Amino acid sequence: MNLRQLFLQHVAQTSAFPLMLEIDSAQGMYLHNKEGKAYLDLIAGIGVSCLGHKHPAVVEAIKTQADRYLHTLVYGEFVLAPQVQLAELLARQLPDSLESVYFVNSGTEATEGAMKLAKRYTGRAEIISCKKAYHGSTQGAASLMWPKDFTQAFHPLLPGISHIGYNCEWCLQDITSQTAAVVVETVQGEWGVRPPTEGYLKKLRQRCTEVGALLIFDEIQAGYGRTGTLFAFEQYDVVPDILLLAKGMGGGMPIGAFIASREVMLALSDKPILGHITTFGGHPVSCAAGLATLQTLLSTDYIQQVKQKEALFLELLKHPGIREVRSAGLWMAVEMIDFDFIQAVIKRCLQAGLLTDWFLFNDRSLRIAPPLIITEEEIRWACEVILDAVEHTFKDRGLTRWDVLH
Repeated sequence: MNLRQLFLQHVAQTSAFPLMLEIDSAQGMYLHNKEGKAYLDLIAGIGVSCLGHKHPAVVEAIKTQADRYLHTLVYGEFVLAPQVQLAELLARQLPDSLESVYFVNSGTEATEGAMKLAKRYTGRAEIISCKKAYHGSTQGAASLMWPKDFTQAFHPLLPGISHIGYNCEWCLQDITSQTAAVVVETVQGEWGVRPPTEGYLKKLRQRCTEVGALLIFDEIQAGYGRTGTLFAFEQYDVVPDILLLAKGMGGGMPIGAFIASREVMLALSDKPILGHITTFGGHPVSCAAGLATLQTLLSTDYIQQVKQKEALFLELLKHPGIREVRSAGLWMAVEMIDFDFIQAVIKRCLQAGLLTDWFLFNDRSLRIAPPLIITEEEIRWACEVILDAVEHTFKDRGLTRWDVLH
């Protein structure tokens, strides 16, 4: 059996139509198959490879740490330099109230830890999240998801979860003195890149403060320069009580974190002791990679270039088959007609050597979230491929401008 057949037989599948690209190597902006064909990666492993694939600084940090030690003991017992250095550098980039970092393995684990922390610190049970938000797939994190298309088969999930509309100021009255925390994406991702409306996050912050609920910002996708600042919340003059990070944090290695004040975080260490534990969270190699990633972002102008690169995408992506382009830095949703149209565009792009994707709660939009290192030349080529794919799909389906508008 060849590798593709073994993949289908022995690697658990998550859909009936995997992309089935057999990746042999990767470097910078490109993935390569075993025949040597290059694919420009326009989704960065769903926001993970913010510095591209196999960035030299990240690879060197991984090799150096692997030569020293790997796993030693469960998280929080030993003083490990990669953990301490990464936590300290993170804290220096954040407001003073976000000083204590709890490292985990992924975004969904960051969500789970923050939910437990909020309940323990406030002594309350209710957690509120926004409709059409995605915070992870484990049972607690999945309980935050609405609509229930992706969760109904696994019910009952966690009780005490309520949902409000994102950007709905009237809905803020649903946050009460019974609410432990409100979990919100600073920019909603899987609904197809929806930034907050003017003043919404400030009013959300005010309401949480009024009733004593903790405000949790999920920046698992929005963080690490994706929106044009290291953290998206910096652009809205609002500080959360807990911050969730992952994806781009490790430069390609698995790592996540939830971050709070030391006062809040200490709630997990008492009554009961070991209120939240993890074996592999904060793995030394992942933390070393995370440290190299953050140092590289801070010492280069990749983040400063985001808005300029965003503007170029917006300038070029114009076609009767494109209804709208929503963006938050180098994170865009190119809305078209329907799911079949999007799938046809994705397939044609793939044939041309361009890797794209769609969104969990918006199957009419094309996902663009490239590594931050993408060049102007690569942006122009990617847009040419997308527009060509849209044009061919437009003609193949016999569509007119009227069909798009209606």
